[in-house]
Amino acid sequence: MAPFGAVYCRRVIRDRLSTAYSRQKSYADNRKWPLEFDVGDQVYLKISPMKGVIRFSKKGKLSTRYAGPYEILQCVGEVEYELALLAKLASVHPVFHVSMLNKWIGDLASILPIEGLGVDENLSYEEVLVEILDRRVKR
Repeated sequence: MAPFGAVYCRRVIRDRLSTAYSRQKSYADNRKWPLEFDVGDQVYLKISPMKGVIRFSKKGKLSTRYAGPYEILQCVGEVEYELALLAKLASVHPVFHVSMLNKWIGDLASILPIEGLGVDENLSYEEVLVEILDRRVKR
C-alpha cells in the first residue's frame, strides 16, 4: 500500500495534467473552423507535400506553396473535393482533402484588360510625365 503522500502527489499530478489538457484543447478548438467549399468555387492547391511528385517551380524554400486557382468540380465525400486540374497535372489524382485547399479570394472586376493600357507584348510600358506639381532648388 502506498503512503498517503504518494497518493496525494499522484492525484495532484493527474488534476494538473487534466487542467492543462483542457486548457490546450479549448485553445485549439477556438482556432479551428470547418472548411467547406461549394461546387464552382475557386481554390488554391497546397503543393508542398507533393514536391517529390511534381516540381512546380523553384527548389527549396523559394518554391511556391500553392498552385492555382482551380475550380471545384464536385464534393466526393465530407472532406474531399475533386478539382479541375490542368493537362500538365494529369499524373496527379484530382481528388484532394480539404486541408490541402485554400479559398481563392479575388475580385474579377478588379482585373484590368491589358489592351487599353498601352502595355507591349513583353509587358513593358512607357512612362509619360503628366504634370510637375512642385519644384525646389536645394543649395
